[in-house]
Amino acid sequence: MKNLILIRHAKSSWDAPVHDKERVLAQRGVRDAHLVANNISNFIPKTNLIWSSTAKRASETAVIFAQIQMWPLESIVFKDELYTFDCSKLEKTIKLCDDSYENVILFGHNEAITEFVNKFGDVFIDNVPTAGFVSLSFDTDSWSFIRKGKINKILFPRDIKND
Repeated sequence: MKNLILIRHAKSSWDAPVHDKERVLAQRGVRDAHLVANNISNFIPKTNLIWSSTAKRASETAVIFAQIQMWPLESIVFKDELYTFDCSKLEKTIKLCDDSYENVILFGHNEAITEFVNKFGDVFIDNVPTAGFVSLSFDTDSWSFIRKGKINKILFPRDIKND
């Protein structure tokens, strides 16, 4: 069994004139990342491989989750190939994961995440929003052979906001 948790980076800021990869989280993004990270403990396996896009907004989201979940920051593997909006590139990276890892948590970007979830999940999701959390499981022993899986948990900021 392989388990994959996809987390879209939290809401980023467009205020500063920087390259897309350098955009930081907006205040709302920081709040939403904290909100979701504080509500996922029951859905996170004990041992994980943690991957994050090298984009600033994704890495900041990963760090917030790590701090709240008490994952060592040095356990986050930052991968340039996860700075993609293309589902096929995301799929290729996931399928190259070492089979010794049963559980992978990945911080990345849309459209890649929404398209991946709809290709491999059993529930259609119109759009995985910023700070959105989707947990999938695959009945296989090899990442390279993942096929249609089962969505175990979907958690979006709007599901837990009180305002």
